[in-house]
Amino acid sequence: MAETSAEQPTRCGFVALIGAPNSGKSTLTNALVGAKVSIVTHKAQTTRGPVRGIALMGRSQVILVDTPGIFQPKRRLDRAMSAAAWNRAGDADIVALVIDAERGIDKGLDPVLAHLPEVRRPTLAVLNKIDKVKKPELLKLAADLSGLKTFDRTFMLSALTGDGVAGLAEYLASAVPPGRWLFPEDQLTDASLREAAAEITREKLFLRLHDELPYTLTVETADWKELKDGSVRIEQTIYVERESQRKIVLGAKGATIKEIGVAAREEIAAMAETPVHLFLFVKVREHWGDDPERYREMGLDYPKE
Repeated sequence: MAETSAEQPTRCGFVALIGAPNSGKSTLTNALVGAKVSIVTHKAQTTRGPVRGIALMGRSQVILVDTPGIFQPKRRLDRAMSAAAWNRAGDADIVALVIDAERGIDKGLDPVLAHLPEVRRPTLAVLNKIDKVKKPELLKLAADLSGLKTFDRTFMLSALTGDGVAGLAEYLASAVPPGRWLFPEDQLTDASLREAAAEITREKLFLRLHDELPYTLTVETADWKELKDGSVRIEQTIYVERESQRKIVLGAKGATIKEIGVAAREEIAAMAETPVHLFLFVKVREHWGDDPERYREMGLDYPKE
């Protein structure tokens, strides 16, 4: 743990990033941490459970909770993800509503704005993707937002290019409450290596297959064994809901799964800082979205009907 000092007291607090799907919460989390701790794809709802990124900003430790995108839930998994986002917002010291400035205030924000008044926490508006919007449009969007809710502060930035991120980081460093750090200064996330490795493979699946697979696909790290030569042998199981989806993941003569495995292995090896032998298996698990155990593994509460 970090040493506190009477002359330079430390600060530590939780910041929940909420918003509609694909607003850039994961990209912003990674930008603020300065390293990749949350998977990023173009597919909506790829973040499921709470992903915590730990950012050091001077004497402040800011724990970023990248929540699932909030949307109108239709299925059990949807309800679990939406509930997780609001629960994390209620527990945080600061809530940051991340808005895709290019999309503006559209119907996708309705579920968020409807519940936001119930969050009794300091709330920031973060207009993301400003590199895609002209300044007059940004100013109008900020004005429109202020008419919907009183935000403590409004920030305009591009998490992708980094423009404006430093301003938000500076504010968060001063706004989190005084207190001892909760994590060692070299720790970037509270996710285990097994969990992070599974998320990396899931990201590679979505990046490679795009809209060919539903976001209900899941990956589990079944075995993690350190070998005598210092390398790691990892077995992961990719679960899909139908045989047709299994065939898509495998590809012709296994070409697709091999390509995904190569990409995932390289990133997992870089994260683990050791050579990795990755073995991927694809299995059909029908209706896994109704299995309480799967929800616990994702850090989600199992919602009742």
